[in-house]
Amino acid sequence: MVMSIVEIGIKTDPITTRYSFDWLFDLLVEEEIKYVQLGAFFEMFHMDDDGYFVKLREKAEKRGLKIKSMFSAYREFGGFFYDDPYMEKAARKMYEKYIHIASVLGVDYAGTNPGAVYRDQFQKKDQGIDTYLKHMKELQHLAYEKGLKAFNVEPMSSLAEPPTTPDEMDYMIGELNDYHKKHQSSTVPVWLCGDISHGLADENQKIIHSNLELFVHGIPLMSEFHFKNTDEIYGSTFGFSPDELKKGIIDLREIRKICDSHKESWPVEEVVGYLEIGGPKIGRDYSDPLLGDALRTSLRAIKEVFDPVSV
Repeated sequence: MVMSIVEIGIKTDPITTRYSFDWLFDLLVEEEIKYVQLGAFFEMFHMDDDGYFVKLREKAEKRGLKIKSMFSAYREFGGFFYDDPYMEKAARKMYEKYIHIASVLGVDYAGTNPGAVYRDQFQKKDQGIDTYLKHMKELQHLAYEKGLKAFNVEPMSSLAEPPTTPDEMDYMIGELNDYHKKHQSSTVPVWLCGDISHGLADENQKIIHSNLELFVHGIPLMSEFHFKNTDEIYGSTFGFSPDELKKGIIDLREIRKICDSHKESWPVEEVVGYLEIGGPKIGRDYSDPLLGDALRTSLRAIKEVFDPVSV
């Protein structure tokens, strides 16, 4: 499939606890940004009816916005990796609730960071991956029943958080999509939600896989991705203000060139890149009011390079 366009969107994480969705949606209208990736928040897993999400969808649609995707905001779905039946049961329950919410919102994709193996029990990593894949194959059926187009997985920057390496991406996504091919009439595929700032540095801060290497490798398995800036060892992430562009390693024009030059490799036609930054310190009277400018500055920097896009 040939990717026709890279659209620009935003992940909602930075407003959590400090600004309403109305505030964010109005900002997006002003900045001419159409797409939203809803970040998970703790309360969503405890809501007994769908009213909140029906209203949230209406708020977006009234403004001409599309909540196109959902994605975990923390590492809240990691229970499949802990070799604990209580954690495993909790993770499964959360995934099922999450997929139901995605259906109510009418999103195309619901995705997560799969989870992490405990550092002091690293020998259980393969077991955790197997447990995760077993549940995901079952959840691919539920996602299909709920009307999703696909489920998404984010490649991370740590060997404790698979998939990270090219081999892990190929194995995990390949395993799930092989299952999908055998059950095309009742399952959804599973793609990557990439991240232009994720690379792998070892315990000595030696770069094993660069962020660009991992991003390029993931494109044939990728349906969406995250925009954010980072440092040389992927130790912190931030936006695209003039000062942040100076200290960061991400060259947005290079990312644009990569997207253009691999346009025939994407598995989907329409790709959205979502700004994913935490913004200024949460919960301070001197920092919370700075969020609007931080989001606008980064969105405008991305738009300068990616909007309009014709590939």
